[in-house]
Formats: sequence, structure tokens, C-alpha cells
Amino acid sequence: MSNNRGISIIIPCYNEEPILKGSIKEIKKVMDTTKFKYEVILIDDKSKDQTVEIIKKIVSENNNFRCLYHNKNVGRGGTVSEGIRIAKGSIVGFIDIDLETPASYIIPLVIAIQDGVDIATADRIYKFKLKDKSILHRWIFHKAYKLIVKLMLKTKLKDTETGCKFFNKERILPILDEIKDKHWFWDTEIMIRSYYKGFKIKEVPAVFTKKKEVASSLNFVEDTIEYAKNIVAFRRELKGKKII
Repeated sequence: MSNNRGISIIIPCYNEEPILKGSIKEIKKVMDTTKFKYEVILIDDKSKDQTVEIIKKIVSENNNFRCLYHNKNVGRGGTVSEGIRIAKGSIVGFIDIDLETPASYIIPLVIAIQDGVDIATADRIYKFKLKDKSILHRWIFHKAYKLIVKLMLKTKLKDTETGCKFFNKERILPILDEIKDKHWFWDTEIMIRSYYKGFKIKEVPAVFTKKKEVASSLNFVEDTIEYAKNIVAFRRELKGKKII
């Protein structure tokens, strides 16, 4: 595909004060070692800390950075969708600012899109010791969810929920109009809907890196219940349309 409009990297932000500057520095370091023309779109989803002030400073220091600020919290999925719609690049994507998928994986995902796939995502590989409970529960949730998605939504995809995805913008825009969830289930929706549209999808193995300074936002019980409700409703929709 043509890449004459470059790459757009969307960064959804919500209360990212402790990590924002460091993570942006890592992303910029990776991208500046390449010849890619790129922009970074920082979107604050009504943070309660100093995230907005940090974003303003970052944007003022980088002419290929721009920003948006929400008046009310939209949700991570809705925020990424908004970024994709306004992106200037023909390749668009996002990476969660905690960089638990390291910024270096942006490069192979972008190259995969250039080589002709419609979606390229990171397929997380967890490496940890059993005594590390902070990662263990994430790994359990990850494995259980993968199995549920495979069985209930009849897909061969390995990791629909990864926080690093890149797209052929022209191809993905119509899919955004079909997505109903604006929060974390957005990831599953965009991947499954694209899968059943026959999109070319590449999943690149990526080592999951737990950052010590980042507290997990996963509430195991509440999130499991919410995901279960969403996946049952989504399965019902797909069956009703005779997709699965």
C-alpha cells in the first residue's frame, strides 16, 4: 500500500502523569531512528491529574505532535476511534502509554501494514516467575479470555486485547462505524469484526513487559463480569446475522 501520508500514532491518555513524559521519550526515540514520516496524536480523556499540562508541554516542543482534550470521559476505545478518524497518516495505530508492549514493536507492525496486511497487532508473550502475583493474574485473565474468544466467537486470532494495534486507515474506517463499545471491549470488537470481513491480519509476537511504576487497572472480578456480558451480547449479534 502507499505510505505517502505517513504514520499516525494515537496515544489515549487518562491520569498518566507518572509515566507520560518517559513513555513519550521512548516512542520518540524509536520513531526518530527510522526514516518514517510520522505524527503523534495525544488525546486526554478527562484526566484528574496533571496529564493535560504535560501534554501541552510535549506538544509545544514537538512540531509533529498534536493533541485533543475531552470535556468528559469517553473511554479508551472511543478515544482511539476518534484519533483514527482525525489521523493524517495512511497507516494509523495506537499503543497504550504504559508501554507494557514496548515501543520498539511499533516498527514491525508498521512494516507489516506497508507489506500489505490490513491490521498488524502485538501478540503478547508473558515471561514471569510464579511468585510474581502482579503478572500472574494478568496472565490467567489473558489465557482465559483467549480461550473464551476462540470458543464463543469462532476465531483463530491469538490476542484480540493487546494494547498495540496498527491499521490501514482506509480499510479500518468503515469498521469503526460498526463498533458499539467505547471502552476495553472495543479491542475485541474491532478485531472480530475485521476478521469476519476477511481482513488480512498479522499478529507479531511481543514480550509483555510489566512496568513496576504502573499499577494495574485490571479489576479481576468486575472486569471479568463486564467482559462476559459483552462477549455474550456480541456472540448473540453475530449469530443473529449468521456470521458464526
